[in-house]
Amino acid sequence: MSYDLKREEEVKEYVENLGIEYRFGCYKEKKPEVCHLLGDYLEAIKKDFKKAAAVYKSNCDDYNHGKSCLKYGNYALLGKGRETSDTKEALKYFEKGCELNDPTACLHAGVILTATGPAVTVPRDVPKGYNYLKKSCDQNDAMACHYLAGMYLTGVPRNPTEYNPHSPEKNKNIDYLIKPDPTQAFGFAKKGCENGNIFACANVSLMYKKGEGVKQDLEQSKKYFKIAETLQKADETTKQLKFQQGLENK
Repeated sequence: MSYDLKREEEVKEYVENLGIEYRFGCYKEKKPEVCHLLGDYLEAIKKDFKKAAAVYKSNCDDYNHGKSCLKYGNYALLGKGRETSDTKEALKYFEKGCELNDPTACLHAGVILTATGPAVTVPRDVPKGYNYLKKSCDQNDAMACHYLAGMYLTGVPRNPTEYNPHSPEKNKNIDYLIKPDPTQAFGFAKKGCENGNIFACANVSLMYKKGEGVKQDLEQSKKYFKIAETLQKADETTKQLKFQQGLENK
C-alpha cells in the first residue's frame, strides 16, 4: 500500500502501521534489529521513554544487541524512562555493549572508568577504562581517539589531586598510571582528526607547530588548522539548519 505523506490522516495511518510492523517483528519474529527499531519508534514518535527503555533493556539482555545496550546505558545514566539515574547500571550496559563491539558503548564505559571528581560514583579503573577507549578508537570512534590523546598529553596521575596544570616541573615527580607521551598523544590525535574530531585536528595542528610528539612542520600545522576550520564551519552549518528546521516545524 502506498501513502500520500502530504495528507495528515495518511501520515498518521502510516506511523501507526509502522508501530504494528515493529511490534510484530520484535515480539513475534524475535528479530533484534526490529526490536531496536521499536525502541527508537517508542522514543522518537510516541515519546514513551519508559516503554522505550524497557524494549532497549530487553533487547540487550535477551538478544545481545549492542546498540540497545548502548541506548539503555544512556537511559540509566540520564535517568530517562526511569525514576533516577544510576551510573553503575549504565556502566554495566555500556560494558556489555562494548563486548558486543559497539564503539560508542566502549567510549562511554571508558570515560566513566577514567573520570575523576566529586560527582563520580563508580570506582576509578584506569587500565580497564583505557582498554575500552582503545577498543573504541580502534573502531574509528573519533571522540575516543581524542580522549586518549588527552590522556597522553597530560598523563594520568595515580592520585589526581597531586596534579597541578600550572606547575609542570612539580608534575614530573608525581606517580603516573599513564605517563605523558607526546608521540602517543600525536598518534591518537591524528587518528581522531582523520575521523572528524575538530579538537583533535586543532591539537595536531598545534603539535606540528610546536614540534611536540612529531617533527616540527609549519606547513602541516597550517594544513590541519584548515581541516579544523572546515569541520567547525560544517558543524555550525548543520546546527543552523537544524535550528531553522525547528523553527519551521513550530
